[in-house]
Amino acid sequence: MIELEAVTCRYDGRRGGDGEAVVAVDDISLSIPDGEFLVVAGANGSGKTTLVRTFNGLVTPEAGRVSVNETPVEADLVAARAAVGMVFQQPRDQFVSATVGGDVAFGPENLGLARDEVDRRVADALAAVKMTGRESDRIAALSGGERERVAVAGALAMEPSHLVCDEPFTGLDEPARRAVLNRLRALHEAGTGVVVVTHDLRDVIGLADRVVGLADGRIVVDGPPETAAADLAALGVRVPDRIETPAASGPGDP
Repeated sequence: MIELEAVTCRYDGRRGGDGEAVVAVDDISLSIPDGEFLVVAGANGSGKTTLVRTFNGLVTPEAGRVSVNETPVEADLVAARAAVGMVFQQPRDQFVSATVGGDVAFGPENLGLARDEVDRRVADALAAVKMTGRESDRIAALSGGERERVAVAGALAMEPSHLVCDEPFTGLDEPARRAVLNRLRALHEAGTGVVVVTHDLRDVIGLADRVVGLADGRIVVDGPPETAAADLAALGVRVPDRIETPAASGPGDP
């Protein structure tokens, strides 16, 4: 369970360079149960990324409280980051190793796990994103879709109870998008909570249990996909003409 109580985040000096504080997240309270597929939607600048980065302490709120599994995030950052895996909008921003295997192993190694446990987690995570046997591949040589899958594998190797993906489809072609969607669906079906941050609901609304819409750092929509979509269209969010569960890939798909 991820819980936010009256969370506010401000940044300085972003409005015309005059140093005036800008509120990115404004007094938000939110509960995300284990196993829920949540979509956080809003236009660029609505506060989506700042909000989800409070979930595991990448952003520290100015006010309010964030807890994971009933423990305040700041009281145990390691536990929060193990429970809440984060995949950034630009995967290159989170890579710490030159090779696929080295990068996926980084998180478990920093938990102090035994080598055989690290190896098991790396193998399982790469199998989950269909990258088995590519531990020695250099990340710089991968396609955009492959890098996205490695980023997901790095988060999965932590075996989180929640996986947060920030705009995971940006720059991906159709096969890569389909592969990521299928992986998110499978994780959700296996019981992992999934949070997808997006300004475009067309890829993910059919998978969502709930949609939260942000505007100016505040929650203005919170409900099931069927009712949320119409309200979000007025906020600059792309919505589909109708809600459908995306078709799963066939055996030959990535």
